[in-house]
Amino acid sequence: MTKLYSTLERIFEKIASTATVILGNPITFIFAVFLVLWWWINNLFTTRDVHQIIGDIIFGVTFLSLFIIQKSFNRFSASLHLKVNELVSSHETANNSVLNADVKTEREITELSKEYNELAEKLKELDEEL
Repeated sequence: MTKLYSTLERIFEKIASTATVILGNPITFIFAVFLVLWWWINNLFTTRDVHQIIGDIIFGVTFLSLFIIQKSFNRFSASLHLKVNELVSSHETANNSVLNADVKTEREITELSKEYNELAEKLKELDEEL
């Protein structure tokens, strides 16, 4: 059962990573703009009230915002990972296992997090003793 879960988790992480890259791609955004424009133009020739027109405009803008936000997040995330990797690699006593944490699986990140939580507890105990 654990092996099945691990396999499904890896597959899901690959799908999520691929979707993140696709949604943050400028070509995908241009395609989405044309799709929204085509949708709006096709709806111009139907009889509708003002509320439906406003709803369509809001829906289209929200749809396009998804791609802009994803691109912004991808850029921010990549720069943050780069900065953290530089800080870790520049410190001699740092644990290099956290380098490139963005490419690790969720399970690996959870295990590293547990190690750091245990270390924090030990440091807290030492502080209390002093």
